[in-house]
Amino acid sequence: MFALRFSAHFIESKLKISPIGLLLICSVFAVIGLNMVSGVTTFISAMIALAVYALGKTFFWPTMLAVIGDRFPRTGAIAMSIMGGIGMMSAGLLGGPGLGYAKDRFTVEHLKETNPALYEANKAETASSFLFLEPVTGLDGTKLSEAQNAEDKTPEQAEIAAASIAGDRETLKADAYIPAAMAVIYLLLLLYFKITGGYKAISITREQVAGGVEGPVA
Repeated sequence: MFALRFSAHFIESKLKISPIGLLLICSVFAVIGLNMVSGVTTFISAMIALAVYALGKTFFWPTMLAVIGDRFPRTGAIAMSIMGGIGMMSAGLLGGPGLGYAKDRFTVEHLKETNPALYEANKAETASSFLFLEPVTGLDGTKLSEAQNAEDKTPEQAEIAAASIAGDRETLKADAYIPAAMAVIYLLLLLYFKITGGYKAISITREQVAGGVEGPVA
């Protein structure tokens, strides 16, 4: 990821991929990568899947900031800071709680299907909720940790650990809908710029910044 971020100019100038096109490609790779990660069973397959996902997420952050700088040069660092702030708030207020809820829900669904009595004996005291979705009572954190870390697992602990892994896999698949939605948005933006003459960076002169000349130049 570190090396590829230094190749963004080469990709744009030599390969003729616009920043919006690059974001679209990254979204597709992220979707593929997350779905690949959800099905890994070996170390090698995990490294391949994670590499695909890493390739997908490489350009998201810097390229989005670059697009803001290209299209809204008058805003300076303000629009970039707002964009970054919204991103971090989304990750903290929606991403973490949302993925935690998904993990609880998918783990519970799996264990209820395989062993409802075991779920009842190991469920948490309080339910978790997220936005408008139906609350779900996940597994007790202490009992889940004991089951995952036990060297000689009992049949019940093995079943709990397996349900947790199944929940993780389904959560990754659900997480893939986020870059999929981003891909749709970037595709619409790409079509918009194509209709309006293509993506162009907007530049302003010192006189325009000072207010002497009206209108930025594409």
